[in-house]
Amino acid sequence: MHRYIIRIAAAIGCAVTVGPWAPGRTATAEVRADHDSAHDSGRVEALEISAPLRNRLLAVALMTPRGWSDRQWRCLDRLWTRESNWNHLARNRSSGAYGIPQAKPGSKMASAGDDWRSSAATQIKWGLAYIARRYGTPCAAWDHAEAAGWY
Repeated sequence: MHRYIIRIAAAIGCAVTVGPWAPGRTATAEVRADHDSAHDSGRVEALEISAPLRNRLLAVALMTPRGWSDRQWRCLDRLWTRESNWNHLARNRSSGAYGIPQAKPGSKMASAGDDWRSSAATQIKWGLAYIARRYGTPCAAWDHAEAAGWY
């Protein structure tokens, strides 16, 4: 698991396991408080997580095999938070950009899957490949976005 997510779990004092999800279905996460087991009832609570958080967790899983560092994750998080707030249905009416990475036009993401309109995974895969191909790393893409106002 990526250290960034581990830090989040440590900061809120719990272990988080994200369950399976599918488009149109709410994802769940199991949260277990990290208490002393002698005093813990072993109770596990389930909660719903938002689509943007689910999309962030998915992005961590998809970018980890690329070997990008925690610093690269922070750049990607800043970039796509600014672009779409991690909303896989985000649409820029004036430019036609679509999805988490704000592909312009959105139909470019069809190269990663026919479900590009509704699948966060397809959008993230396409977006990571685009960043790697065009900029090399998320931080280079972020630096360009900061300087030019777009990436």
